[in-house]
Amino acid sequence: MTTDLIDSIETEKRPVTTGADYVAPAQVIVRNLTKRYGDLTAVAGVSFNVRRGEVFGLLGPNGAGKTTTVEIVEGLRSRDGGEVAVCGFDPAENVNEVKKRIGVALQATALPDKIEVREALALFAGFYPRGADIDRLLRTVSLEEKAKSRFDTLSGGQQQRLAVALALVNDPEVVILDEPTTGLDAQARRELHDVIERLKRESKTVILTTHYIEEAERLCDRVAIIDHGRVIAAGTPRELTAASRKQSRIELRTAEPVELSQLRLIPFVESVTETGGAYALRSSDAPRALIELVKWMEAERHELLDLHITRPTLEDTFIELTGRRIRE
Repeated sequence: MTTDLIDSIETEKRPVTTGADYVAPAQVIVRNLTKRYGDLTAVAGVSFNVRRGEVFGLLGPNGAGKTTTVEIVEGLRSRDGGEVAVCGFDPAENVNEVKKRIGVALQATALPDKIEVREALALFAGFYPRGADIDRLLRTVSLEEKAKSRFDTLSGGQQQRLAVALALVNDPEVVILDEPTTGLDAQARRELHDVIERLKRESKTVILTTHYIEEAERLCDRVAIIDHGRVIAAGTPRELTAASRKQSRIELRTAEPVELSQLRLIPFVESVTETGGAYALRSSDAPRALIELVKWMEAERHELLDLHITRPTLEDTFIELTGRRIRE
C-alpha cells in the first residue's frame, strides 16, 4: 500500500465536521482500480469510497464490472492496477485481516440440502473468534420460525436472507451484498429490502451491487453508476437525478379551462401540453415554476383540483449518461 493511500486513509478516518453536517470516515477506499482478462478490461480505473454506516450502491448492467470490483475488495481476486483499502488493510497484502472485518453474500449460496438454518449459522460462526448472537441474526433476517428448517425446504427469498445472516456471523464492520435480489420474485425482494434497511438502521456499512434502479433509489445513501468497467457518475440518488438534464413534469387539473398561452407565460415553465382536461407543464426548475404557478392561479382566481410533480428518476439519469436502459 502506497504512502499516499495510507495518508488518505488517515484523513478519511477523521470526521470532516461535527453536528448536522458530520461526514463519517471511509471504511473502504478504492482508487484507479483496474482488472484485465487478456484483451478485455473488466475494470478500467474505478474509484470510490464507502463511509462508515452508509449503504453504498454499485449500480450497473450485467457485465459492467460490479462483481469483479467487489471480489477484488473482498480479496477473492487479484487486481492489475490501482489501490484498495478495507478498514485500513490492503486485501492483496492482508487478506486475513480483511476477512475478519467483512461479511459477504455472493450472488448464489450453496449449502448442504439437509443442514438446518440454525445449524448453518452456528457452523459459520464457529469459524471466527468473535461470533454474533444467532438468535439476534435470525430476528435480523426474519427467519426465527425457520430456525429448524432444512436448507432445501427454504424458498429462494429465504435462502437469500439466510445468506445475508451468514455474512453477519462475524459481526463484520463492512457487509458486501452482490446482487442479492437477482432472480427473486417481488415479495421476496421486498423482504430482503427490509433486511437491508434494518442493517442500515443498525449503522452497518453495506456495499450493495445491483442492476435494479428502484432498489438503488430505495436503499442506497450514495450510488456509483458503473458501465463498461468505469464509474460514469456518483453521488446520492437525489444529486444524480438533480444533475439530469431531463425536465420535471407538473401535472394539474383546474375547475375551469385555462388558456395554454397563459400557462406558457409563467416564469420557469418551458413547455405546456393539454390532454383530456389535464395540463402538463415541463420545467428544469420545478420548485420555482410551482411557486410562480400558484401565484398566477391565485391572481387569476383559478380553482386547483389536482396537482402532481414528477421528477427525473435515476433511470432517466442512466439513460442520459449511457444512451440505453440498464437492462439492455
